[in-house]
Amino acid sequence: MKVDNLIRKERLPFIWCPGCGNGTVLRATLTAIADLNLKENDLIIVSGIGCSSRTPMYTKFDNAHSLHGRAIPLATGIKLTRPDKKVIVMTGDGDALAIGGNHLIHAARRNIDLTVIIFNNSIYGMTGGQISPLTPEGKKGTTAIMGNIENKFDTVELLKGAGATYVARIGTYFFPQLTKYIKNGITHKGFSVIEVVTQCPVYYGRLNDIKTPGEMLLWQKDNLISIEKAKNISQEELNEKIIIGEFVNIDKETYIEKREKLISKAK
Repeated sequence: MKVDNLIRKERLPFIWCPGCGNGTVLRATLTAIADLNLKENDLIIVSGIGCSSRTPMYTKFDNAHSLHGRAIPLATGIKLTRPDKKVIVMTGDGDALAIGGNHLIHAARRNIDLTVIIFNNSIYGMTGGQISPLTPEGKKGTTAIMGNIENKFDTVELLKGAGATYVARIGTYFFPQLTKYIKNGITHKGFSVIEVVTQCPVYYGRLNDIKTPGEMLLWQKDNLISIEKAKNISQEELNEKIIIGEFVNIDKETYIEKREKLISKAK
């Protein structure tokens, strides 16, 4: 299957700013879907509000656009109603971890069979450059012009603690691994999350003196390091780095499987 056949070409060009990494995440997602030979009626894509949440509208798959932070409960309802479908959630760092934070951790706790792709551009890109729960300490946003004083979430550790059964993190610079992790998330049985570090040159880059999209990608090359490499680096050196790789991949009974057992008992 060709990736181009999965895109609504009549909706091009993209609405995203030049240099935005969201198109790379879309391409990786569609490449994973094409590699898995999934058809148009095999899956549903759900999103909330934000730059990343515009992604599904460029695909030929059925999609649902929800309120800010509410993509995961909508996707949960769809999955419970149609367990035969693959359900992908495309969401941003603010959408998933701020207003939608409770939905994220409880879907992980329940092990709902969803694939959640979190676009982490470290900022609220669509609504004006405010800091998000994933803005690094000291970095600037329009609501923190002297630098963010808040600690950021570690998405991986949060989801490991909440019970997600597949957790990976990667950046847009590493396209082959990004495609691989999305493919693994789609085929995994249970709650899967792939956090994707992606570039926002117009807000995050400009406010933090990273002048071009290319510089932002080269920053990823130098500062996103594998789990294996991180083992040999001191904690002090790791402070400015982001660890990437597959962190969780376990087989565990899903919410739907438990529900089906309960229904069978009640009959």
